Amino acid sequence: MLCAAAATEAAAQDGTIVLNQQLQLGDVFAGQTLNVVDSQDQVTVQTSAQGNSASGAVYNGSITVQSDQTMQGDAVATTDITLGGDTYGVVNATTQAGGNYLAVSAYDASLTLDATQTTDDGLISATTEIGDSTARLHAGAAVGASAISNTVAAYGQTSFVSGTIDQSSSAIVRSFGRIESQYIPAEASVTSQAIVNAIAVNSDSTSGQNLSIAQRSFGSFIEAEASANAGNAWDLAARARATANQAVLYNEGGSVVNASDQRNSSFVRASALTTAYDYGRAEAYARGAANELSVGNNDIYVEIDNTQFNTGGVDVISNFSGTNGYDVYVGADAVGNSVTGYACSDCEGRLEARNTQTNTGDVSAVANTTVAGSNRSVISGANAVGNSASFYVSRPGN
Repeated sequence: MLCAAAATEAAAQDGTIVLNQQLQLGDVFAGQTLNVVDSQDQVTVQTSAQGNSASGAVYNGSITVQSDQTMQGDAVATTDITLGGDTYGVVNATTQAGGNYLAVSAYDASLTLDATQTTDDGLISATTEIGDSTARLHAGAAVGASAISNTVAAYGQTSFVSGTIDQSSSAIVRSFGRIESQYIPAEASVTSQAIVNAIAVNSDSTSGQNLSIAQRSFGSFIEAEASANAGNAWDLAARARATANQAVLYNEGGSVVNASDQRNSSFVRASALTTAYDYGRAEAYARGAANELSVGNNDIYVEIDNTQFNTGGVDVISNFSGTNGYDVYVGADAVGNSVTGYACSDCEGRLEARNTQTNTGDVSAVANTTVAGSNRSVISGANAVGNSASFYVSRPGN
């Protein structure tokens, strides 16, 4: 495994250049198996498998980061916890699997990115399973499984972030999280996330952005599945999210200029299942998207040039099944292409957008609710959209 972490802090230096090249040829595996009976305190487990990882930061200067990361093997992480009897502490179990990861921060500085991430045919998979049919989780549980093929995260504080980001993946990306229990008299949730290409750029305190983004997903399958099950549960939720290409850009105090090109041919599936015989509050929610872009600025100017093309199917399903209880919430959202852009109205904001969206894949959202006995309320919704575009100028906080 070649997992070099490039960490650079440039203090008061102009023209600093970081050259990062990482190639991971083999598979990366991480796994944990626990058998716990009658635990008196918390049970906390973290499992992570990562192919390539690099990070850097600049203070009071400027930095150019040229990064080329290639993942050619599998990255698989698993967590399996059997909980017998009574567990009196909170159960926290998180499993993460990733192909390529790059994180860069700038403080009172200028940051230029030239980042390329490639994940070839393979598997990026995260699985978390806890409990059994007799488990009594008195303090509740938080179960998470996250699988992301390529990730770029950038942050700027009183800084300007610019450059290009190019991500492509032909990997299968899967995440699965599950709780099995007899009794949970507290909040318990399962969150499952599967993303092929992810970009997050956040800048504040009189900052600005000018970025060009390209994301490609060619793998056959993307799946996120969450399953939360109990005989008697007070507050139980299963939440799943599967996305091929996702980019979220946010800024305060300057302009945001973005050119984005997202293309997907992978099949995207998200599934959430919640079951309980007796329940107080129960939720099952799933969201699936082929291409998603969000560009926001809590200041004057936003410019977006967006192209999205999807040929893969998007299938989302949420299920709840129970007998007696109070409130049930079931939701399923599916979208082929989605773009959102917004600026600040109190700042006399200005937004310019050029948008091209093409979707040829099937998009399906299904929400199923079964209550065999009696309950107080059921709130359910299913929404499927081929192309969605929203551009607006609003007040801060709205």
